[in-house]
Amino acid sequence: MKATYKKHILEFKRPSGTSRGVLKTKETWFIILEDNGKKGYGECGILRTLSFDDVPDYEEKLKWACANISLGLPALLQQLVAYPSIQFGLEQAFLSLKSANPFELFPSKFTQGKAAISINGLVWMGDEAFMKQQIKEKLKQGFSCIKMKIGAIDFETELNLLKSIRKEYSVEDVELRVDANGAFSVEDALDKLKILSELQLHSIEQPIKPKQADIMASLCEKTPLSIALDEELIGVLTHEEKEQLIAAIKPQYIILKPSLIGGFKGSNEWIAIAEKNNTEYWITSALESNIGLNAISQWTYTLQSKMPQGLGTGSLYTNNIVSPLQVESGKLHYKPQLQWNFK
Repeated sequence: MKATYKKHILEFKRPSGTSRGVLKTKETWFIILEDNGKKGYGECGILRTLSFDDVPDYEEKLKWACANISLGLPALLQQLVAYPSIQFGLEQAFLSLKSANPFELFPSKFTQGKAAISINGLVWMGDEAFMKQQIKEKLKQGFSCIKMKIGAIDFETELNLLKSIRKEYSVEDVELRVDANGAFSVEDALDKLKILSELQLHSIEQPIKPKQADIMASLCEKTPLSIALDEELIGVLTHEEKEQLIAAIKPQYIILKPSLIGGFKGSNEWIAIAEKNNTEYWITSALESNIGLNAISQWTYTLQSKMPQGLGTGSLYTNNIVSPLQVESGKLHYKPQLQWNFK
């Protein structure tokens, strides 16, 4: 078996704002396996400043993984615990290599084009006019769940935006989620949660910065608005640490991004722990190209979750991989009659 990798710089159609800054490009890495004339593909999606494995020797470690591919997947995953995105890329590539169709990792009604996945419409941070425009577009496109990133402009402006949506659309019409990306201060987080809860939001992701377990536990206990842990899960590597975190904080939800938490294996571990602790979950992509998004979407469908998932990032780039993934009326579809264009 031979393994190679290549880098790909994804370019955003328009700069996308988060509380950590504005994104114009996103680097990603593809792993390609070759064996007996067959090929398998995987994506190592790294998010600079956020990924646990955003380290100077990242490419060296990718090179090492390809040079040592003969160790096999279980041994490689064990050796690469500190590199969750490489773990995930390898999981995809090995599944792809084994499959009759290298892009069909989890055959199902979804990959047959007979079922779709309900997803949220993502509204990026920006000035008030830009955010309003995105909200209108998402509602026009038929999304019944909208996720709005907050924390970049002032809280009052964001609050008024949410109020304007609620004035026009009831909780039965549109489910609203917000993602603070850790933007709230410890001092005013609970007050802001109380104010936001009056708008009948579904949940808020990561209201305060991670690694403040005691404070987050207190917020989850007192909050009138459900809290979802996101960045909090990054860098928590052992089963014991994961169990301790969920038992200590007792969040209402956790959000799983396979590229950031050790792929399918790491995500399944979190799911088992969450279910044991009456914590719900949903799956979100981490700005991968359509190669990684395809793998995440196919796996997500197998979980049979009724909640809208965070898988609507495929149309963000000017130079994404052409794929059968299509978003229509707030759902992600796989259209097998469409072709892949990955070389």
